[in-house]
Amino acid sequence: MNTATKLGAYALGLAAVFGGAFGVGEIAGPVGATTETAKHSAGGHATTEQAGGNAGGGASTAVPGGLQVSQDGYTLSPKTTTIEPGKRTDFRFTVDGPDGKPVTRYTLLHGKKLHLIIARRDLSGFQHVHPTEAGGGVWTIPLTLGDPGAYRFFADVQPEGVKKQLTLGTDVTAPGEYRPRALPKAEQVAKVDGYEVRLDGQLVPGRSSKVTLTVSKDGRPVTNLEPYLEAYGHLVALRDRDLAYLHVHPDGEPGDGKTKPGPSISFFVEAPSSGAYRLYLDFQHEGKVRTAEFTALAGGAVQPSQEPSKAEDDHGEHPH
Repeated sequence: MNTATKLGAYALGLAAVFGGAFGVGEIAGPVGATTETAKHSAGGHATTEQAGGNAGGGASTAVPGGLQVSQDGYTLSPKTTTIEPGKRTDFRFTVDGPDGKPVTRYTLLHGKKLHLIIARRDLSGFQHVHPTEAGGGVWTIPLTLGDPGAYRFFADVQPEGVKKQLTLGTDVTAPGEYRPRALPKAEQVAKVDGYEVRLDGQLVPGRSSKVTLTVSKDGRPVTNLEPYLEAYGHLVALRDRDLAYLHVHPDGEPGDGKTKPGPSISFFVEAPSSGAYRLYLDFQHEGKVRTAEFTALAGGAVQPSQEPSKAEDDHGEHPH
């Protein structure tokens, strides 16, 4: 491999290889929906159309969430396209409308005008953050990206007057020597800051399935989870290799008279295909938001190799 190979070229190669390998399919819909056919409660968000499945369980022809920088005339436009790894940087961007001007009016999505999700393309380095408005439709947030690599930035937005929420995605580069991490193996229990979170349920391609995450600490169930962004938990899923995107919310919501503040949080998820997915659960307890991460396998998929592919090794052993 030529030592002058650039990270940007590597990212383009990923898009070409993985896009062809997976075809077109969508992971269960982002926040908000085009149709309402798959809602499971008043607070549900996953739909058949956005989920990448249909009544017969076949593959969807919809473009996956988060794989487009533009959708329905709206475009995610980063003003910052490179962030030095380990250096706190002011990331600025706009969401431009069909008229080419930055959007300034939005419909709230779980208490926020915009949600920004970040993950490196090997599914490490996850962040769920909320930028502030600097005026004139410009969004800004100080960010630190840990390791060199290509990072996917997803913006969940619903411009005012638009009937559905959009998930727009773009890549931002953290320059340097890229060493991809193998996808962690699928396990039912994740540990974070002294908490244990158990995952029960299976992702089933082509139809909705229930997954439940149960939070405990020091061996005791946590029964006083705190509302975070109008829910007791937020779940993001990214499909391995192409990063098709899903952001769903629990069955029920705080204050509805039936939803308990833990220890269990249930979600209804529709995976578009067999394969490996990385799940990220945000939950709040004792005033702090934590993220539990899992690898989940859908449709009888086998665990991806724990060793990076030769192509990844070639890119990882040389500076970019």
